[in-house]
Amino acid sequence: MTEHVLALDQGTTSSRAIVFDREGRAVASAQKEFEQHFPRPGWVEHDPADIWSSQAGVAAEALSRAGLQARDLAAVGIANQRETTLVWDRATLEPVHNAIVWQDRRTSAAVDGLRAKGVESRVRELTGLLLDPYFSATKLAWLLEHVPGAKERAEAGELAFGTVDTWLAAKLTAGAVHATDVSNASRTLLFDIATLEWSDELLELFGVPRAVLPQVVPTSGVVADVTVGPLAGVPLAALAGDQQAATFGQACFEPGLAKNTYGTGCFLVLNTGGQPSRSGHGLLSTVGWSRSVGEDVGPATYALEGSVFTAGAVVQWLRDGLGVIRRSEDVEALALSVEDSGGVAFVPALTGLGAPHWDPYARGAVLGLTRGTTAGHIARAALEGVALQVADVIDAMRQDSGLPLSELRVDGGAAGNDLLMQLQADVAGVTVVRPRVLETTALGAAYLAGLAVGFWRDEDEVAGLWREDRRFTPRLGDAARNEMRERWARAIERSKAWEVTAG
Repeated sequence: MTEHVLALDQGTTSSRAIVFDREGRAVASAQKEFEQHFPRPGWVEHDPADIWSSQAGVAAEALSRAGLQARDLAAVGIANQRETTLVWDRATLEPVHNAIVWQDRRTSAAVDGLRAKGVESRVRELTGLLLDPYFSATKLAWLLEHVPGAKERAEAGELAFGTVDTWLAAKLTAGAVHATDVSNASRTLLFDIATLEWSDELLELFGVPRAVLPQVVPTSGVVADVTVGPLAGVPLAALAGDQQAATFGQACFEPGLAKNTYGTGCFLVLNTGGQPSRSGHGLLSTVGWSRSVGEDVGPATYALEGSVFTAGAVVQWLRDGLGVIRRSEDVEALALSVEDSGGVAFVPALTGLGAPHWDPYARGAVLGLTRGTTAGHIARAALEGVALQVADVIDAMRQDSGLPLSELRVDGGAAGNDLLMQLQADVAGVTVVRPRVLETTALGAAYLAGLAVGFWRDEDEVAGLWREDRRFTPRLGDAARNEMRERWARAIERSKAWEVTAG
């Protein structure tokens, strides 16, 4: 009897594979970073071959470390970086261009043009999203326009579009599967979240031919058996956007439960139940997951989401860009070398601002520098900047949902940083709860896959496996918190529209 499930967690800067047992414990894991490409300012790309090779490599490595073979796995599930856009040849699986990453801002002008046409309210009504370069539709339109012959080949059915889940599913099945799930489809700006179908109206608006689109399947359900690589023969039983997977992994199964993932960006997700909840404060209405088994997409769980574009990536920048730390984990010690940020404010808008500000032209800013400023002050201000961005999203979510959100479940690599978690509790005025398993994105993919094949019985069984590690309660007084928030608000305003101002 198989006693393990494998999760493939394909992220923005690395690919990960984790083997989980029936208790939701990580038995073995492997991770590999891959190269980021920045061909122009504001442009971010990945080589699709790097995505595939790194993911296949860590899958084999994790199995080996666990002492398992493919036949020992009940299922495999995929959690993926969302919105990142790929187009490939259906017959050869050869990409026509590098993947355009979710952080990429090259389509800002195209988005401005659409907004000027007055279509944003209709787009938001159908998709629950804002018009922003973040999402897949304008990236796909750019590829079809700028790759020679791509539009004609797409219309002829020769090319396939997909987000990263779709790309990996195609590679794992030698092209036999061209599918995405409802959670990833809901992030494309091409999907009607009420009907759970591709929208002809949106396809026409963005100039996307229907022939290029993948089939939409449930988040939890067997798609096919893997036929390629170290996982051949294992049922591919879950496709999930990373933040939806993390919400599931945090057992946020009831409306009102929320989690925040600290990865390359920060993503705060609140379960809103069986109907979309519309936001008046810059949050996104999105599909959380569908657990229907089979090809039909059934009832969905919905969520409100606030997306912060740069979180853990700012630590990577301190490491690789400035060279003030040698390893990412060194940032906590450097930030603790000072008592506070010394009046420095760091706005980590390195690829624009997400919720609730939504400014693709904002850029990173470090303000309040003096002759006494040290690397420690900058490091601490960077961590404060991450926490303050999340606090802005929490404020918006409280206003939209009417819920107090006094407790926040956290995960992702940076959630292991005790200083950052305490800062988060302090600036947002919430209790931060860290689980024993931080990699809840992978855990959620494992749960979704395991439920599809009966490895776990139901959501109640999964919820019973969630375990708390540590709580961080607010220590900062109201006056000090308000002072930090006011300084942050001034700094945010100075970072906005920077690219436009710069000409």
